[in-house]
Amino acid sequence: MERAVRQSGMPLTQLTQKLGRSRRWIYNAFENPYLSLEVILQIGGIIHHDFSEEITELKNPRQLTNEPAERMYSVTDENTVEFWKNKYLLLLEKYNELLEKVRMG
Repeated sequence: MERAVRQSGMPLTQLTQKLGRSRRWIYNAFENPYLSLEVILQIGGIIHHDFSEEITELKNPRQLTNEPAERMYSVTDENTVEFWKNKYLLLLEKYNELLEKVRMG
């Protein structure tokens, strides 16, 4: 995924803004071998890249789950560990930014 993102020419800052995530999150995603297909599909849509050539499961995503199609592509499912981990990381980054502002000002 990292190669596709970098080859797209889209700056990481722009990508993370469109995802509503932080730069740290995208770097962690690049290293995460268990990144959800939902997130990969979302990134592919943003950078206009079809990951089905690299990830054969994407050729027929209905094989991966018995869930209805509309739920399969949801990336805001609050019942996932990834959702809460990412929410925690985002809040931690905001907290650190506030601490930095207090120290500087």
